[in-house]
Amino acid sequence: MILVIAEKPSVAQSIAKVLGATSRKDGYMEGGNYIVSWCFGHLVELADASSYDERYAKWRYDDLPIVPENWMFEVTKDKAQQFKVLSALMKDKRVTELVCATDAGREGELIFRLVYNKAGCTKPFKRLWISSLEDSAIREGFNHLRDGKEYDRLYEAALSRSKADWIVGINGTRLFTTLYHKKLVVGRVQTPTLAMLVERDGKISTFQKEKYFNVHVGKGDLTADLEKVKTEEEAKRIAAACEKKQAVVSSLKRETKTVNPPKLYDLTTLQREANRYYGFTAQQTLDLVQTLYEKKLLTYPRTDSQFITDDMEDTARQVISIVCRKLPLFSGVSVTPDIARVTDNSKVTDHHAILPTVQLEKQDVSALPQSEQKILNLVGMRLLFATGEKHTYAETQISLSCEGYAFKAKGKTVVQNGWKAIEELFKASVKTKEKDDPMKSLPEVHESDVLDNVSASVTEHFTTPPKQYTDVIFCERKEWIGIEERSSA
Repeated sequence: MILVIAEKPSVAQSIAKVLGATSRKDGYMEGGNYIVSWCFGHLVELADASSYDERYAKWRYDDLPIVPENWMFEVTKDKAQQFKVLSALMKDKRVTELVCATDAGREGELIFRLVYNKAGCTKPFKRLWISSLEDSAIREGFNHLRDGKEYDRLYEAALSRSKADWIVGINGTRLFTTLYHKKLVVGRVQTPTLAMLVERDGKISTFQKEKYFNVHVGKGDLTADLEKVKTEEEAKRIAAACEKKQAVVSSLKRETKTVNPPKLYDLTTLQREANRYYGFTAQQTLDLVQTLYEKKLLTYPRTDSQFITDDMEDTARQVISIVCRKLPLFSGVSVTPDIARVTDNSKVTDHHAILPTVQLEKQDVSALPQSEQKILNLVGMRLLFATGEKHTYAETQISLSCEGYAFKAKGKTVVQNGWKAIEELFKASVKTKEKDDPMKSLPEVHESDVLDNVSASVTEHFTTPPKQYTDVIFCERKEWIGIEERSSA
């Protein structure tokens, strides 16, 4: 028999259904040639410092640093029963090989390997690597199982990350706690993130707003600006010098510009957009996408790719059609998708971009929680964006020269709305404080044209402090490290 180990009971249930392992036991399911069980996440973790030496049970400065020569692992106490189930199944004489069916990523690999090693199992195992929990994807995955040894480097990377968390967390937390006589938790990701927040808060609290002035000259429908004049006196002097004088169109530049559709969602861009439009935190978005993945409505969430592979073209077309039928927001939208734009085999490693699945066809979307519907709308919208037409507009930039000062005006008109039409449809459905740049059309003028008797005015403005960090700003900054940190203190 083959023992299949998933990461969660819900995933195990989906796999068991496909494999015909429908007989439920205590902690696993069985049927045909398969036994399917699960891990409840991390069943085995790095041991606490006190497991290496009893003296580490007390936190003392003189004991630092604590760096194990030989690493120890222990079963998580509240999950010990499930570990016993898995250990017994691994030792079961009926079981000849295993399948690692934990999440297809670094952390999933670590979860399985630590259980496998802790149980002392030496039986051969293969790797199930799938991006969707649809029945067809599971069947396809089992038809193309890979040798477990091919993922040794992935396991080693995950184990190294785990040890780094332990070393930084244990030593950093004990160091600062003993120095300052108060528990101060230090983490490899948590602490630099906190430092960024403190730095930004300092800039905001010490910010001193500064006044500046803009001078405007205009004639009819044309207004041009001279921005960020430092003093009101200077601004008024410039305005007075230009009032009722001539302004000459010193330069005029017209060009047609295009805005390509955004790429498909990877996890980070989805988290950013969910925060921007719905106020979801990064963790809330991950949890929602994981739930929709387990409901077979979205593909695997923990991906860093924004592309699909060329063998997915037919599936992508099918999913686009389903999105336009099943998601009320896009009902009636007619598209001619350009799938080639989102296809690039070289940019898909472990998993492709996040997509809705064909299972959406069978789902009553209105029966889902509102939060899940919002995520589906975002992912569906992004698929329509990414395969849509380019947005094209004509931009005009005008420079006016008046009394030796240069004033600028910029305007644009839409040539082809393209994917922006769907964005406008989506933004109309959500309450967002975001405002698109207003479309400003400029009157027809030509270089060297003279505008007589122009009017001049001054407006007052203030500099603004940096914005507080949000998930959006964090995701947009290169410093953000998008990995989960577990406490090691």
